[in-house]
Amino acid sequence: MESADAFIEELTDQLLNFFNAFSSWENSIIRSSELSVSEAHAIEVLGQYGKMNMKSLAQKLGITTGTTTVTMDRLENKDYAIREMTKEDRRVYLISLTDKGKAAFEEHHKFHLYLTHQMVSNLSDEEIIQFVSILKKINNSTF
Repeated sequence: MESADAFIEELTDQLLNFFNAFSSWENSIIRSSELSVSEAHAIEVLGQYGKMNMKSLAQKLGITTGTTTVTMDRLENKDYAIREMTKEDRRVYLISLTDKGKAAFEEHHKFHLYLTHQMVSNLSDEEIIQFVSILKKINNSTF
C-alpha cells in the first residue's frame, strides 16, 4: 500500500497538470479578444453574480480593491462595465456590465461550459456528482 505522501505527490502533479492545461486553454481563448485575463475574470464574476460593489468584486476575484480599481478602469474605458454611485453613500460604487460586457460574458461562459463538458466527458454521472461535491468542499475551506 502506498503512503499518503505518495498520493499527495501524485495529487500535486495532477493539479499542476490541470492548472497548466486550463490556464493555457483560457489564455488562448482570451488572446483572441481585446480583454486581459483579469478583465475576463471580472466580467465572468459580474456576469454570474450581477451588480456589486468594488469590495465584493475584489473578494470574489481574490485580489485587492486597488487591483480591482485598475481592472475596472480598463473595463470602463473599453465599454464593458460601468460604475455608478449609490444614492445612500456616494463613496460606494456599484459595478455592472454594459450590453457589450454582457455579450462578452455570454461568449466566455460558453467556452467555460464547453471546457467543462470536455473535462467530464469520460466520467459517469456518479463521478461527476462526487467531483462537484469534492470541489465544493475544497472551495469552501480556507487555505
